[in-house]
Amino acid sequence: MKPALEVNAVSKRFDGVPVLDGVSLTVGDGEFVSLVGPSGSGKSTLFQIIGGLERPEAGKIRIEGLDVTGRRGLIAYMPQQASLLPWRTVAGNVGLALEIAGVSVGDTRRLTHEWLARVGLADYADAYPHVLSGGMQQRVSFVRALLSPRRLMCLDEPFGALDALTRMHMQQWLLSLWEANRRSVLLVTHSIEEALLLSDRIIVLSDKPASVLKEIAVPFPRPRDERLWSSPAFNALKEDIYGLLKPAAHSGF
Repeated sequence: MKPALEVNAVSKRFDGVPVLDGVSLTVGDGEFVSLVGPSGSGKSTLFQIIGGLERPEAGKIRIEGLDVTGRRGLIAYMPQQASLLPWRTVAGNVGLALEIAGVSVGDTRRLTHEWLARVGLADYADAYPHVLSGGMQQRVSFVRALLSPRRLMCLDEPFGALDALTRMHMQQWLLSLWEANRRSVLLVTHSIEEALLLSDRIIVLSDKPASVLKEIAVPFPRPRDERLWSSPAFNALKEDIYGLLKPAAHSGF
């Protein structure tokens, strides 16, 4: 079976400044992969290239074996902020991906309400986004991405703006939902702990221009929970990854 995503030797410059330098990575079918790296190392730029919003100067993007370089609309995307449409209800925001995909009105309504019930937001179906907490808005945003017909989900630091306790709850929520559905996921995060908790593999990027420093297979069995954070093996691996990033620590990681 072809990988869900192949990034092959992708390079990119902005105004003559190199941002990505021959980045290659894969995400297998049903695999959860995280990208960690210094601030400003080009992780979001790589997402824009994967999503077709930017074209690389060199390299290719393949999804399920097909060259999709520069093509849009082929991934499900969850940004750092929930980016919900304020004039649409919660149900309207969740159903947007299905509407765009051409799903019938009846099926869109059924799936939307089914999933809102599954994530504990059934009572908010007719509410508007401004009445929701940050964590609730992110749940709506994730379900909208999950209901996209695209098998590959790209999550760009989706919990970065949340407080520590809400972030921990959202990590557990995401983990349980992913384990039940096993979509292919590429996650950008600044949190080594988050990457270790969620991922099958972690790809460590260098400072700009970004290249792959190391790929790490996460050895911890699933299902996982926050008790993992206190294990010696977890903390040893966290220190190893932090050691890879230490030279770039002054850059704001």
